[in-house]
Amino acid sequence: MYAKGLFTHSMVEDHSPANVQFLYKVLTHARKVVQYPSTLYVLFINHKLLGEIVAFHFKHKTNVIERHFSRRFQVALIGEGLLVGLMGGGVVTLYRLCLSFAEAQMRSITQSIAGNWPYMALWFGVLLILMVAVCLLMKFEPYTAGSGIPQTNAEVMGSADMPWYRVLPVKFIQGVLVAFGGLSMGREGPAVQLGAVSGKAVSKFLKRKRGEERLLVTCGAAAGMSAAFHAPLTGTLFAIEEIQKEFHAPLIISAMTASVGADFLVSNVLGMKPVLQLPYVAPLPHVDFAFVLIVGFICGLLGALHNKGMFFAQGLYKKITKFVPFSRLIIPFMLAGIMAFIWPDLLCGGDAIIEKIKEPAALTELMVIVLLLGKYFFTTTCFAAGTPGGTLFPMVVMGTLVGTLFALVATHVFGIPMAYAPNFIAMGVAGIFAGAVRAPVTGVVLIFELTGSLEALMAMSAVAIVSYVTANILRVDPFYEHLLAEFLASQQGESKPTLDSGEKILHEFTIGQGSPVEGKLLQDIPWPDKVRVVTIDRAGLEIIPTGQTELMALDKILVIFDEMYESDVMIKLNVMTDSSV
Repeated sequence: MYAKGLFTHSMVEDHSPANVQFLYKVLTHARKVVQYPSTLYVLFINHKLLGEIVAFHFKHKTNVIERHFSRRFQVALIGEGLLVGLMGGGVVTLYRLCLSFAEAQMRSITQSIAGNWPYMALWFGVLLILMVAVCLLMKFEPYTAGSGIPQTNAEVMGSADMPWYRVLPVKFIQGVLVAFGGLSMGREGPAVQLGAVSGKAVSKFLKRKRGEERLLVTCGAAAGMSAAFHAPLTGTLFAIEEIQKEFHAPLIISAMTASVGADFLVSNVLGMKPVLQLPYVAPLPHVDFAFVLIVGFICGLLGALHNKGMFFAQGLYKKITKFVPFSRLIIPFMLAGIMAFIWPDLLCGGDAIIEKIKEPAALTELMVIVLLLGKYFFTTTCFAAGTPGGTLFPMVVMGTLVGTLFALVATHVFGIPMAYAPNFIAMGVAGIFAGAVRAPVTGVVLIFELTGSLEALMAMSAVAIVSYVTANILRVDPFYEHLLAEFLASQQGESKPTLDSGEKILHEFTIGQGSPVEGKLLQDIPWPDKVRVVTIDRAGLEIIPTGQTELMALDKILVIFDEMYESDVMIKLNVMTDSSV
């Protein structure tokens, strides 16, 4: 008799997890059981069973504690996300105000001196001074070159360690100087980086470790994008789809909190209207839906060409090796001076072009084509040189021109009413964004926030999907992924960030369908050094991994590794678990 029949011989010999759990509950809730010597005798002579019960006990308690602290962590992360959103939103709001002032002053000056040759020559001297100042700032803080989005990506990956106290003021000042010069650069890329380093500043102030710091950097990037476009959902999705590249509830909620906080702040200062308002009429009749697919196809082609041209121009600039960056940036600054007097519509992000396309009927196909080519050439010349500034808003402007051109062709050739022109303009933005950036979901949500119309979702989604597929088929790199690869390659010769030795990182990866590790046994997979698979989540069922465990699509593996190997591990495991193209 074992404890008045509670324990049978078969139960003692059965060491299955279910039986161990049952015996644990018996010993926990029926306290009198342990008073019987026969029970204690059986348990103590069966050391394995006793050990398993004790292990279950501690595992049970640990899981309860982990769940408790996980909830506390998630709530705390939301609060920290709000703090990051307010700080990042405040920085970007001030940034936008300064850019608007600088651009207004530039246009006022250049318009007043147009035709006055001595003053025009003096303006080129001013541009030269601006160029030197920007270059000196770039040499002082190299992380501020370009848009800032690749640097933010690298920071989140663990491949960069931006000094926020230098990047923030330097990037801010550079953006204002570039805007005053009239270069064709956008504010969204710098806004993302400014938001990201704001998140890092909050993390440092709160003394958070590297893993949580990366989340706050992502929240800052979301806040920056939200404040730049006045589009909180776009900011959230861009940070997740393009920066973090993973989806989980704590990140989504905290990033959304940061975006909303930033949008609340910027809307109170700059008003409720988005930076680009796209009116949208009733959806096209289904009989004309073929035009939607054609727009998607054309945008995919143009998005791929946009990237190809940008990458080619970057290659040309790299051939200039002496007196860098002065020898490279003098080209776009001098070109900006020429454009200020012969073609001012192309200056800065493209607000002047947006004003023109508000009346598409007043434009001709040739005028739109010339504007599109001019804007692309000027933007490429500025960005490929490494000028601090983004291409996202100029890309959006070019998308509006593509949509306008298609609207004019559809009206004049196929008899589509001109009233549908705003629809095609919105489609052009979604298509170019999806084709160049390869973030179709973000592109669709951006159009939703710019148009405020749920009726646009079906057409925009179709355009984004077709554009995305077309650009992928052409095998042209996504814009920011290519820039990230170039940035990481340029950093190879530099020392890696100094990290606290011995700190461990837990990270979850999802096994993509068709990924290199799908269908393989754990023991047959060439894991990176210092990596251990802790658990496998398969449709809600937790699996303790062994060498014979086979990985399946949609499995969620939790791995642990040392922080000093973070960059290498993240890159390798992202490649190993990513779905095959």
